[in-house]
Order: sequence, then C-alpha cells, then structure tokens
Amino acid sequence: MARIGVEESLTDVKDALMEMGHEVVDLRTSDDTAYCDCCIISGQDKDMAGNSTTSIAGPVINAQGNNADEVCEMVKEKLG
Repeated sequence: MARIGVEESLTDVKDALMEMGHEVVDLRTSDDTAYCDCCIISGQDKDMAGNSTTSIAGPVINAQGNNADEVCEMVKEKLG
C-alpha cells in the first residue's frame, strides 16, 4: 500500500487510511513529506488567495469539507 502524509488534526482520516492498509505519516514539517506517495491537508494552511505551498511531487488532497470516507475515495482515485 501507499505511504500517505496526513496533517495531525485529521485523526478520522488517518484511522480510515490505516484500516485500508496504508502507512500513515504525521505531517508536522515539510520534511515529513519525504517519500510520501500522497499528502492530505486540512486546508487551514492556505493563504488568502487560496494558494498553498507544497514540497511534494505527488498529489496533495485538500480534505476541507469532506468526511473520512470521501477523502479515502479521493486517495484511491489519485493513486489509481
């Protein structure tokens, strides 16, 4: 399964991803994104223009407004 970085506040998403068999890494600093296949953010770190800075080459999923099941479905779609 995939190695997925998840912001610490998204505990329900982390639990759901672990149940699916993914390796989940807490995102505390930009260094935590190293070797992640995908990262999930809460959307709280966006600037006023709606932009966010990422340091990962893989997909970044904004979980804002979605429940854990919806985020897991997005992960499945992004990682194919």
